Amino acid sequence: MGEVMIAGSGPVGSLLALTLARRGHDVSLYERRSDPRKSEAAAGRSINLSVSARGLYALHQVGLDDEVLQNTVPMLGRLTHALDATLAFFPYGSTPDEYINSMSRGGLNMLLLEKAEAAGARVHFEHKLLSYDYQQRVAVFDKLRVPAEVLIGADGAGSALRACIPGAHTSNELLSSGYKELTMPPRNGKHAMRRQALHIWPRGSFMLIALPNLDGSFTCTLFLDLKAFEQLNTEAEALAFFARHFPDALPLIPDLPAQFVAAPLGRMQTIKTWPWAHGSTLLLGDAAHAIVPFFGQGMNSGFEDVTLLAGELARTPDFAAAFAKFAAARKADTEAIADLAVENFVEMRDKVADPHFLRLRTLEHDLQEKMPGRYLTRYQLVTFTRVPYRVALEAGRIQAQILSELLPAPELDRGVRLAEERLLPLLRANGIS
Repeated sequence: MGEVMIAGSGPVGSLLALTLARRGHDVSLYERRSDPRKSEAAAGRSINLSVSARGLYALHQVGLDDEVLQNTVPMLGRLTHALDATLAFFPYGSTPDEYINSMSRGGLNMLLLEKAEAAGARVHFEHKLLSYDYQQRVAVFDKLRVPAEVLIGADGAGSALRACIPGAHTSNELLSSGYKELTMPPRNGKHAMRRQALHIWPRGSFMLIALPNLDGSFTCTLFLDLKAFEQLNTEAEALAFFARHFPDALPLIPDLPAQFVAAPLGRMQTIKTWPWAHGSTLLLGDAAHAIVPFFGQGMNSGFEDVTLLAGELARTPDFAAAFAKFAAARKADTEAIADLAVENFVEMRDKVADPHFLRLRTLEHDLQEKMPGRYLTRYQLVTFTRVPYRVALEAGRIQAQILSELLPAPELDRGVRLAEERLLPLLRANGIS
């Protein structure tokens, strides 16, 4: 087996290192940060991850799915908070086993690092990749130069390897909204709100969300236009903003003003680049296809990259050939989930409290009950199956058309006929229904 260098020891890079090491490859993993297991500050922000079918399948391939699930909180659906504190619950799936899992990014990352090292991967911290010399086949770091016949860049949205790939074209779409994270502490040792739900305060052009943690806290994230954030600079301004827009959340975060001012402002972007591969170098995960977080698929899609790449390497032992085949087969799906993630942001922020949207969802729910196990929503296809993302995108377009035709005169029998004619052939062709 050949030697493989991986740049970036985040969840995707660590899972890849573990996967390849267990398959007999000589793996070295380089990371610009210090070891997160030794320095809490080095672990980055406490960003929660939503682990679902694609990520769990990848973890199952290395025998870690059960262990990871023990450290998650199931989220059965969205719980929306209206301005008047009225609550509405929307299940994610149509059966009790369709839910997503909230967990700590740092906790998952450290587990994968431990397992990768135990499998034989060598991990080098505090080494930032600067470039790759294709003529000499040398990876250039800030402190040293290392020969690298095979280099995989899992070094995130700011990938240094991406900038080195000859002829690469990259589009970077920065979302006009940014985010700040806050912590809602436990109340009397328990979660202050309903535990098994993703909480959303939709407010039209902005929103607050909260994901549960095992310790009884919630990680809350305010998504707001970047220009609006510029108007919230003091504790008094933050307090007044939350009192006006999220009055039921405010008393649950006692130190909110101080937290808000201290929290760094995060930005979100969609990155699409091509080619991903050049010779025996390859981009993976966010380095190739960073997306905004609103479908909970950033890590899941990166983990699916690892699954698919490992499968291609098993069929095609030559790295250059395998990298080219993997990238060509994967690109359309990553572009589909990028578009879906932006669409879901608009849905979560603007539509979940909109009467027209709710009528469509009610109609779709009724149609699902008429077609149990056969009619799967776009969300179910993305989150609870492993069908290609591009198929889920196309299914969603078909479903939207069917629902818009039915809404003026909701006849479910007609809806079943339309779904059987237009939707089910696509799903059957991809192993669904």
